[in-house]
Amino acid sequence: MSDVVEARRPIEAASKLGIFDSDIHPTPKSSSEIRRFLPAKWHDHFDHYGSFTRKPFASAHSFPRAIRELSRRDAWPPSGGPPGSDLAFMQEHHLNPHNVECGVLQVLSPSGTKLRHPGFGAAMCSAVNDWQVEAWTSRERRLKGSIVLPQEDARASVQEIDRLGKMEDFCQIFLSPRGDEPLGRPRYWPIYEAAEALDLAVAFHVGGENGFAVTGSGHPSFFFEQRESHVPAAEAVITSLILEGVVERFPKLRIITVEAGGIGWVPALGWRLDHAWKRMGAEVPHVKQPPSDYLKRSFWFTSQPVDEPEDPDHLRHVFDWIGWGKILFATDYPHWDFDDPKYAIKFAMSASEKQMFFRDNARIAYGTV
Repeated sequence: MSDVVEARRPIEAASKLGIFDSDIHPTPKSSSEIRRFLPAKWHDHFDHYGSFTRKPFASAHSFPRAIRELSRRDAWPPSGGPPGSDLAFMQEHHLNPHNVECGVLQVLSPSGTKLRHPGFGAAMCSAVNDWQVEAWTSRERRLKGSIVLPQEDARASVQEIDRLGKMEDFCQIFLSPRGDEPLGRPRYWPIYEAAEALDLAVAFHVGGENGFAVTGSGHPSFFFEQRESHVPAAEAVITSLILEGVVERFPKLRIITVEAGGIGWVPALGWRLDHAWKRMGAEVPHVKQPPSDYLKRSFWFTSQPVDEPEDPDHLRHVFDWIGWGKILFATDYPHWDFDDPKYAIKFAMSASEKQMFFRDNARIAYGTV
């Protein structure tokens, strides 16, 4: 019997295998849940000043969200609280029915990653990280945390990596792709050096606020338009990391782009960079190989939100170019654009391809094998 399934049928092997979900979003029930992990000296600051971020508006996103909490309607826990705030419900609603072998927590809010106050930002990152351990990873061994960093303060970031990097509760470092500067700049190198030394993956999850508009010409008119800015943000990070020499300097670094508008843009980025490198490579002599070589060696890409071309086999061509070992499955639970492992991929996959995509690639990328 052929191990290739029909493209339109559910991918049953996903649940039989046990999947590795590279993007799950936990949320505290309330801000007080994080406050108690802060050192006492920061409590007054938390109460009186709160989270003063780099975004242009004091208490709102840079663009109104299209749906409440960005989440599925069925993801609200019966116990109360926002989606992603109840471990028991997450187990019942997602981990168990989808046979999640391992899930990576990506904390979007609250976070100290982009707070303006450097000391408070570092303290908030530590509090969020300690909360991940107590509320999630120590209670559910299938879940792994992401070390949230005050990324504009490299010294404080390295201290946090050194504090937590050897704990089994964490499998990666979490960074925002929208830095104050291009993220390949030398000011960020200590973070990458520390990650490589501890064999930790570095993930750039879409989004983040740096005080600038999400496009080069200002704020977009529509949420639709804002959402599509995820792709150029990811391309800018990858281009900077390659051309500034980060991946040449740190060859063992494993870099993961998460929720970056699918993966259809990756081949074209490689083609464009190679074309320019052949003509302008003398400007960057530290880039010793064609950029696409670094792209295929040092970077992994999560699938969600999965590309859905009219001809599903066109997506297979994208997988082929990127490399079947470099694409990680992700659901984005509990958000509205959740990708169900049974239906996310529309083209036929062999048993070995399914095993790589749904499980084994992530084991390698996160160093859990």
